[in-house]
Amino acid sequence: MHRIVFVVYPGFEILDVSGPGAVFSGANRALGGAAPFYGIELVSGQGGPVASSSGIVVETRRIDALSMPAVDTLLVVGAEREPLLQAMADPALGQALAPLAGTAGRWGSICSGVFVLAALGLVDGRRVATHWDACAPLAGAFPKVVVDPDSLYVVDRSLWTSAGVTTGIDMALAMIAGDLGAKIAGEVAKRLVLYARRPGYQSQFSPVLQAQARAGNPFGDLIAWIQEHLQESLDVPALAARAGLAERTFHRKFVAATGVTPARYVETARLDAARMLLSRGLSLKSVAVQVGLFPAARFAEAFERRFGMSPRLFRDMHAGG
Repeated sequence: MHRIVFVVYPGFEILDVSGPGAVFSGANRALGGAAPFYGIELVSGQGGPVASSSGIVVETRRIDALSMPAVDTLLVVGAEREPLLQAMADPALGQALAPLAGTAGRWGSICSGVFVLAALGLVDGRRVATHWDACAPLAGAFPKVVVDPDSLYVVDRSLWTSAGVTTGIDMALAMIAGDLGAKIAGEVAKRLVLYARRPGYQSQFSPVLQAQARAGNPFGDLIAWIQEHLQESLDVPALAARAGLAERTFHRKFVAATGVTPARYVETARLDAARMLLSRGLSLKSVAVQVGLFPAARFAEAFERRFGMSPRLFRDMHAGG
């Protein structure tokens, strides 16, 4: 049995445990009559009952009671600032985590749990993900850690870290795909009524959500419209006409509201959509047409300029994953 160990502490985020935990137990059900593949345990510094931030109490074992070679996956869960600071200062956690991480086949964190690992120097020089709101504080407090502010989850050899809350579900599905295959992971996602298995490279916020959050009215509706009409001509004259503004006025107000030029936003939205289509295995020509970056040579040049690899290589790496 593959042993999954969640490290919790007073005030932890319950979704960081219940979300991935449901995914792993769902994989056991998806195996049908076969013996369960995953076993789930909760540990804490002192053991016994531990209350989450929502008041839900879970039963735990003392972390120092674990037999180290038998831990297959070790994950430290996240919390808000005060519970997290207390966990970082907990000597029982600190003494046990380093040797556990050193012997676990796979280890890491969910959401802000990476702060606990960083405080122990366990992720120095490693690339990690965390909640978008914690990226700057993490990088500032631990400059030796390479913080990826965009990805839903990051895999750096045996180190797995995820961004905020529900991305722990995405990371758990990726683990299952590696352990048991994409078919089982897909069955788990379907049973849990998940919209899609999101790959780790997908941004925590899509360009449309980022821009809508900043822009509000009157550009929120326009930005949503752009996302649905990527194939069309989306130059400044066309967008300004739709917004009912003069071109120069539209350009100035759009930049002030979103922080990017209209051309930059449109290209970003198109390339973000292109990554999703490429991960489904579509041809470069088809993707280029669907996102409005045709001919294919123009699409390939824009994609490689933005992501540092060709769209063909990206598709080969991610299609079917």
